[in-house]
Amino acid sequence: MSAKAKKQRIGLIADIRNNKISYLLMTPYLLLFIIFIIIPVVISVIMSFTYYNIIQPPRFIGWENYRKLFFDDDVFMISVKNTLVFSVITGPLSYVACFLFAWLLNDLNPKVRSVMTLLLYVPSLSSNVLYIWKYIFSGDSYGLINGWLLKLGLIDTPLLFLKDPTMMLGVIIFVQLWMSLGTSFLTFIAGLQSIDRSHYESGAIDGIRNRWQELWYITLPEMKPQLMFGAILQITSTFAVSDISANLAGNPSPLYAAHTVSLHMMDYGTTRYEMGYALAIAVVLFLFTLVVTKIIMRLLQEKD
Repeated sequence: MSAKAKKQRIGLIADIRNNKISYLLMTPYLLLFIIFIIIPVVISVIMSFTYYNIIQPPRFIGWENYRKLFFDDDVFMISVKNTLVFSVITGPLSYVACFLFAWLLNDLNPKVRSVMTLLLYVPSLSSNVLYIWKYIFSGDSYGLINGWLLKLGLIDTPLLFLKDPTMMLGVIIFVQLWMSLGTSFLTFIAGLQSIDRSHYESGAIDGIRNRWQELWYITLPEMKPQLMFGAILQITSTFAVSDISANLAGNPSPLYAAHTVSLHMMDYGTTRYEMGYALAIAVVLFLFTLVVTKIIMRLLQEKD
């Protein structure tokens, strides 16, 4: 054990002794976290090195699942590309949108703010709303958009929004952005409400003259915990997207144009019952999400 690790262990033991009551109160949560998070993750990593079809006992096959995943599975590489495109576009845009709407609503009358918050948050809770989008983007003359375009004479034949590989991913990205004002949005509103108003008064005395300067010098520094939490939520939600793509474009989608890593994992896990291979996909997705999360946390952490 290195000297640094030994010093950290001694410091942790001393901290536990000095804060026994606090650690005792944390014990139920820690037990639940270990049982339902840590242990399943460890088991998943171990099982990813096996061939397991649910019927027969797991059979250890080493790195075969990972070799097949990266060198033989062309659909997986397509799903990685689609997931990256989806995440790069929807992640930052939805993150900025969550903060921007929260910031604009923050100074409204409390009753108006509550109503507007509910209206903006509801789409993220409504799973059945995807059927409305299927009607809007339907690929026949009865679809809302196609009906308007045909009536206006802008097109001669209906556009296959959810069947054309060149359009599918764009439609799914649009719907995801519309549904993206979820928990991060509420977190940002709570963070804005918790800022001490006296900080803005002090800022005005120190020379801050407009809302943009307040945002940059007071609001953003005060909200770093909420900003980090929102960033982590956005990362995990964009990398784990599956329901929207499956409901709108099908699983699998034509030419796998809207296929994501999560859908690929579900395909092998719930359709083909190749659980070892599905867990290998899950481990890769978990590691990639963990790396990106660490990078974002480093970018958002407090600097001197």
